[in-house]
Amino acid sequence: MSPDQAVFYQLGVALAIGLLIGVERGWAEREEEEGTRVAGVRTFALIGLLGGATALVAQSVGALLPALGLLALGGLFATAHVIHARARPDQMGITGPVAGLLTFVLGALAASGQAALAAAAAVVAALLLSAKPVLHHWLGTLRRRELAAGLQLLLLSVVVLPLLPDQGYGPWQVLNPHRIWWMVVLIATISFVGYFAVKEAGARRGSVFTGLFAGLASSTALTLHFSRLARSHPELTPSLATGVLLACGTMFPRMVLVLAVASPGMLPGILPPLGLMTLAVYGAALRQWWASSRQAADAAAPLTNPLELPSAIGFGAFLALVMVLAKAVEVWLGGAGVLALAAASGIADVDAITLSLAGMSGAGLEVRVAVTGVVIAAASNCLVKGGMAAAIGGKRLGLAVAVPLVAAAVVGSLAVWLALW
Repeated sequence: MSPDQAVFYQLGVALAIGLLIGVERGWAEREEEEGTRVAGVRTFALIGLLGGATALVAQSVGALLPALGLLALGGLFATAHVIHARARPDQMGITGPVAGLLTFVLGALAASGQAALAAAAAVVAALLLSAKPVLHHWLGTLRRRELAAGLQLLLLSVVVLPLLPDQGYGPWQVLNPHRIWWMVVLIATISFVGYFAVKEAGARRGSVFTGLFAGLASSTALTLHFSRLARSHPELTPSLATGVLLACGTMFPRMVLVLAVASPGMLPGILPPLGLMTLAVYGAALRQWWASSRQAADAAAPLTNPLELPSAIGFGAFLALVMVLAKAVEVWLGGAGVLALAAASGIADVDAITLSLAGMSGAGLEVRVAVTGVVIAAASNCLVKGGMAAAIGGKRLGLAVAVPLVAAAVVGSLAVWLALW
């Protein structure tokens, strides 16, 4: 792209940013009489173009020009806002002026060589502006404990997590504080998302959403959380069992995607066993979904604590113990313990051992051994989650969850044995 073409492109993006935000503002104020709005579509488009042109001129005359332009625009908006407020004292919002100033800044950013970033920010701004009814609805229904729980979750993830060292400590240097606390944050996030999913959609549909979400993150953490709910709310067992099985079933396609990126050569061997395991667990989830359709308990969803922090910390301690035991198995059994290590690692997490075996398959480990190790890790993880559901959630949840997970572990193990060995 020549310099002249680049200039036209940057100014075009600046103009498009103004049009985008202007269309949203114009639609939001479409019922206002002509001439009563502080700024409309054309004004916002011109503000975006003004920001872009100012940034281009500033390349020759100095960086002070955009600041002066922003200051002058702010003065114009302040004057217009005062006049509008006197004429319409019932409308005192400043969203329009702030959006106008943001449009100027994004237009200048686009003309400064950051067109993609400016366009992305404009899209986010337009979405945020259009989300006013939804945001106001959420604020209207938000309780104090829910707000406090959200702030606590931010404290755990944004403040505490980055401060923890990402290195090994303890026996065999296997205890990584950053990784362990990440799992604490993960299970806390799952309980938080699950709380609001159940609150908004009811126990039946909310458990489905939470299960699918957790299956992409940690089905083990979801199993722990829902098992505790089933213990205190047995009437919701069918819905909770559906969520657990969906999370566990989603784990297998996630593993396939990881291997497709890390080691495509393992796909022919891994697809049949993991495919059968997926069908077994999803089939059981579908049966539980039908069973939960007879459950008239959506209105009585367990809305108690939005952030299950004690259970999250307990899970982190359990994970630390399992990490030590898995490393001990590797040390005690030596190089011949690859499959035993896969079984031990699968107790807590399948992603780490999946990535490890994918790397080893490209560095000399026989592919069928690597595939078998991945399936064993998945089967081990299924058995642990089935035992967790039975021990914590009670007999009813145990039968609904453990039986399909044990069946999936057996089917997957047999499939990989018959196909590769």
